[in-house]
Amino acid sequence: MKKWMYNLCVFIFAAVFIVSGVVLGLYYWDAQTQEGRYEELSNLRPTVNVRPDPVQTAPEEEVPPTEAKLKKVEVTDAKTGETRVVLEEFGELYQMNSDIVGWMKIPGVDVDYPVMHTPDNPEFYLRRNFDKEKNTRGCLFIQKECDVFAPSDNITIYGHHMRDGSMFGKLDKYRKAAFREENPYIYFDTLTELHTYEVMAVFLTTASVGEGFSYHRFVNAASEAEFDKFVDQCQKLALYDTGIDAQYGDKLICLSTCEYSQTNGRLVVVAKRVA
Repeated sequence: MKKWMYNLCVFIFAAVFIVSGVVLGLYYWDAQTQEGRYEELSNLRPTVNVRPDPVQTAPEEEVPPTEAKLKKVEVTDAKTGETRVVLEEFGELYQMNSDIVGWMKIPGVDVDYPVMHTPDNPEFYLRRNFDKEKNTRGCLFIQKECDVFAPSDNITIYGHHMRDGSMFGKLDKYRKAAFREENPYIYFDTLTELHTYEVMAVFLTTASVGEGFSYHRFVNAASEAEFDKFVDQCQKLALYDTGIDAQYGDKLICLSTCEYSQTNGRLVVVAKRVA
């Protein structure tokens, strides 16, 4: 090989190595910056109200929290100027960004993030952070037809499967039954209520058109039969039996993230409200 060709190859390899290092460095710098920001936001949620205990309160015996039991504040929507009453935990966050509808915490997979909803622009937070700045990891956000306040029979919540484990990047730990046994609860609070959900099914599917299970299309059941059909399909696809079932009238959430064992794959964690 001529010397000039050798030098050119060395130069190209060195350039690729340097560029790759810079890109990787920027990726992890952004990860640390964004996680730091979400930690700041989490710290703006003071522990004011006491969460119902799902172990001590059976679903059929549950008494929904009343206005008198929960401490709330009146806040103003900066976009519309309208006022609304929210849990005191959300007072400052709502004034910062009124697109927030709740907060999700799953200790076992390091999920501790705001949940956003923009029905008129459903994927607005796909590549934007809480401050509405463009960002690859985005925010957790809700399927446009769902309603967290009514609530819908099912609420589908999307999050990126980030390589650094942020967002829904560690949700695949729920592939293992043993992990689910040790971490059965998901805490999803709305602006007005505190709620606990129990994981009832974990499954894989594909989002390719005409294939897979369209779990995200199930929002409200038109009948008991339709609700049962959805639950049965979740159980049929489940990676393992949790021993948890759902009946018509129960409220569900589906946590959805990318999965790479198949084309356009999705990992879905289904949980039932228990408190």
